[in-house]
Amino acid sequence: MSVAFELNAEPRTALGTSASRRLRRQGRLPAILYGGDQPPEELSLDHQQVLRQMANEAFYSHVLNIQIGSRTEQAIIRDLHRHPYKPTLLHMDLLRVTADHKLRAHVPLHFIHEDSARGVKLQSGTVSRLRIEVEVSCLPKDLPEYIEVDLIDLEVGESIHLSELKLPEGVEIVDLMHGAENDTAVASIHGKRAETDDGEGGEGTDGASPA
Repeated sequence: MSVAFELNAEPRTALGTSASRRLRRQGRLPAILYGGDQPPEELSLDHQQVLRQMANEAFYSHVLNIQIGSRTEQAIIRDLHRHPYKPTLLHMDLLRVTADHKLRAHVPLHFIHEDSARGVKLQSGTVSRLRIEVEVSCLPKDLPEYIEVDLIDLEVGESIHLSELKLPEGVEIVDLMHGAENDTAVASIHGKRAETDDGEGGEGTDGASPA
């Protein structure tokens, strides 16, 4: 993990809907930190700081350093509540992580060689992305920023499945931990649809019966 993300947090004691609204008016984001066999902590974050860091895709799949006073907690984003139509956040759920316990996190898929894939370049096919992320299980130190999906050898009519992804050492895909029946496709290449007959020049198109 080459990028480090830090969030400055303050404990909050005033809880409830009204208290959360007051925080938001002050530019603060209500949050909760839980897990790790410790009691939950109610926090507030700098809303603008969170938005700036969210601009980096890796923010969502990284272990974050949460600075609370003189101590630092490590956590991942478990849930993020957004305003239904404004570009603002309403609440963030953070899950503590510890170095010796595996975590589960959603990691984005990066598709490479789409334009130069065999089925696109030589067979005039079209790539369909069927998933944009996967949930993985691993120790915090092994959590990848993303997982590459190389389409270079994919031909028309073929797909790449979860089990074919190249994973870093120590990383497992959660779906595959529950059985081979969950080995779904993440991308495929399909050919152009055959042009449909619009009836022009066909027999009987003028309403007359064939002889």
